[in-house]
This record gives sequence, structure tokens and C-alpha cells, in this order.
Amino acid sequence: MSAFTCDYSGASAAPSPNFGARSGGRSPDIILLHYTGMETAEGALTWLCAPESEVSCHYFVHEDGRVEQLVREADRAWHAGKSFWKGESDINSASIGIEIANAGHPGGLPDFPDAQIRAVVELCLDCGRRWGIAPERVLAHSDVAPIRKVDPGEKFPWGALHVAGVGHWVEPTPIAGGR
Repeated sequence: MSAFTCDYSGASAAPSPNFGARSGGRSPDIILLHYTGMETAEGALTWLCAPESEVSCHYFVHEDGRVEQLVREADRAWHAGKSFWKGESDINSASIGIEIANAGHPGGLPDFPDAQIRAVVELCLDCGRRWGIAPERVLAHSDVAPIRKVDPGEKFPWGALHVAGVGHWVEPTPIAGGR
């Protein structure tokens, strides 16, 4: 893929060749969050830009909050795999995919740095405003592929995102009584 102008002003371009057209020319109405699940951000970014990987995302958020855009938002990145949500089965065509550099479960579930979460919030708010994506349509990869995927994982700070106007949060109810 040749260079392009980033859709999000806070991003720099890191073009991936792994993309196609959105089916039916549709616009995204979901923002899908992932963790990379790889040891290093550099290794994950290299993989997402390698033709043989046949995977990509629209945005990549580093631990220090830097954001890189790999695929134009108008195009279909290859990040969701076999997935579904509310009757939709082509989640790649319906979504903007954001990979968050974090070793995840394979790396012992490290915390997400504050700078990284601030960048994710800003990016989601910006994409949501530009595409009219409702906050409750910011989803986890595990939401759309619950049998196959666990990312961005149980340590992802959904409550903090919700306070900032991103995503949906339901306060867990403690178990009481029980049998």
C-alpha cells in the first residue's frame, strides 16, 4: 500500500498491504478493540504490515500513546476474523479495528499504561464523532468472537473508557447469598 493521509490527525502512517474494500460500500458503525498478544509492539506492528500475515487493523496504539494508522478508515482491514454481532457476520466491513500493544494473556496480562489508554480514548472519540458511532458500539474482540478470542482481556479498563464517553459499562454486582 502506498502512503496515504491519515484519517485521525493524531496518527502517523504505517501502511499495511492487508486490506480490501468494505462490502457493499458500507460505513463503519463499530469500533473494535484488540490487544496484540505479542511480546513487543515492534514485532506486532511488523506482523500487521507483512503481506504473508494476511492480518491488519486500522490503528495501532503503542504503550507510550503513539498512534499509527495502517489502513484507511474507508477500507476494510483484516482484524476481526470469524465473528458476529447482532446479526452481522462481516465485522471487518462493519468496523474500525484498533490494535493496542499489550502482551495480553500470553505475556502474563500486563497493565495498560495510562498514556496508552488516553490515546485509545481520544482515538475512539474522534472516530465515533466522524462516523457517528455510538459509544455502546465500541466493542471488544471477545464480544464478537467469544469462542475464539479473549482480547483485550479482563485487565482492560472499560470503566475508565466509559467515564470518558467511550464504550458501555455495567458495574459488576457482588455475589451474595448463593447456594
